[in-house]
Amino acid sequence: MVNRKLAGAHYGLRDWAMQRITAVVMLIYTFIFFFFLLSMFGAQDYTEWQQFFAKTWVKVFTQTTFIAVFLHAWVGIRDLWMDYIKPFGLRLFLQSATIVWLIGCAIYSIKVIWG
Repeated sequence: MVNRKLAGAHYGLRDWAMQRITAVVMLIYTFIFFFFLLSMFGAQDYTEWQQFFAKTWVKVFTQTTFIAVFLHAWVGIRDLWMDYIKPFGLRLFLQSATIVWLIGCAIYSIKVIWG
């Protein structure tokens, strides 16, 4: 029989890997956006920005990065709640509120990026 720990943060390889992978996705996006900003230095109008962000690959990469941010935030905040909020009911409420908030942010990001 396997004894499972029912309290505390889940310090596992999956969570560790998710934090690292999502951080790499965000870092790559930041570099690409930074180089885009450098190439746009001196741009005269808003249409160049619109043209860049209208490209499908930019929309997909931007949405992927937002999903990475939400997953990265979930792992971090969930561990924070599990480590520092001891009353189970309060911790469950905070985790549920965090999930609802992050799903709302994800839905809104889809509306903004693709809408």
